[in-house]
Amino acid sequence: MKRCLQLAKNGLGTTYPNPLVGSVIVHDDLIIGEGWHRKAGEPHAEVNAVNSVKNPELLKDSTIYVSLEPCSHYGKTPPCSDLIIAKGIKKVVVGTVDPFAEVAGRGIKKLLDAGHEVIVGILDKECQEINKRFFTFHKKKRPYIILKWAESADGLIAPAPITRKKKEPVWITNPYSRQLVHKWRAQEQAILVGTQTALADNPSLTTREWAGPSPTRIVLDRKGTLPRNLQLFNHDAPTLVFTETESKEVANVNFIRVDFGESLIEQILDHLHTKGLQSLIVEGGAKTLQTFIDKGLWDEARIFKGETFLQQGIAAPMLNAPEQDVRFILKDKLTILRCGN
Repeated sequence: MKRCLQLAKNGLGTTYPNPLVGSVIVHDDLIIGEGWHRKAGEPHAEVNAVNSVKNPELLKDSTIYVSLEPCSHYGKTPPCSDLIIAKGIKKVVVGTVDPFAEVAGRGIKKLLDAGHEVIVGILDKECQEINKRFFTFHKKKRPYIILKWAESADGLIAPAPITRKKKEPVWITNPYSRQLVHKWRAQEQAILVGTQTALADNPSLTTREWAGPSPTRIVLDRKGTLPRNLQLFNHDAPTLVFTETESKEVANVNFIRVDFGESLIEQILDHLHTKGLQSLIVEGGAKTLQTFIDKGLWDEARIFKGETFLQQGIAAPMLNAPEQDVRFILKDKLTILRCGN
């Protein structure tokens, strides 16, 4: 099952809206087939594992391991449970049950009804963790939310506006930390900033320093005042603008009217769920990040602390949670927190 998880991770960022799944086929304690789901619309992990077996005659005496319950419904591909039954693989070891309503135990039931031995719950926690985006999306009806910011050695997220001469990011971390952030962007489906960050930094929010797809960009623009020459409005990635005003649609940019009252964040998350976006990085600014924190609408926080002293500026968000993972990228400290909700 650990090998299944290793294989599944190969699909991070490319399988949406499908989950990450790895599969291994074992005969006489030897792995004879492996596979993972690579991309939505392409064969599932079990299919790739079966197809990799050089001698199909061995399948009837083999065990198939899969990190997530085999599907039982027709989507873009046939049910994997049907394939396992057709190939006569009598023993199936499943990491965790699929929360998706179209599956949700039906794949396991189909296998049991066909007389197969099914073992469920091997490394269950780890198998759910790898699909935390998929599980959150289907169970909580919202994207998996990652808060991300960098703060200076003196606890500031950005310099004072009066000291800024250019509309561009002020780097607090080193180039390797910034490249890691671009890798993260390639793994998630959406990224959000507030109005002031869009104006002050003029960010592009793309994966310029990592090979992979750029996420859908989201910006808050209550009064519709953001200039259309900002990089957020270029053609490098699609952009969603949440606003209270009537706005004329432009190429690659969609405007969504919402109420900027108490339920703003909930409205945004509901819309992203409707759009099928399973994960969201919130990159700023401080006010926007603090709003997510205060509402308890976050799952993970990734906080960089650099060596730079800004001396005056905007204070970093306040987040009280026990440190769960600390690592260093050269001299940048990266702390990863998990929400207990």
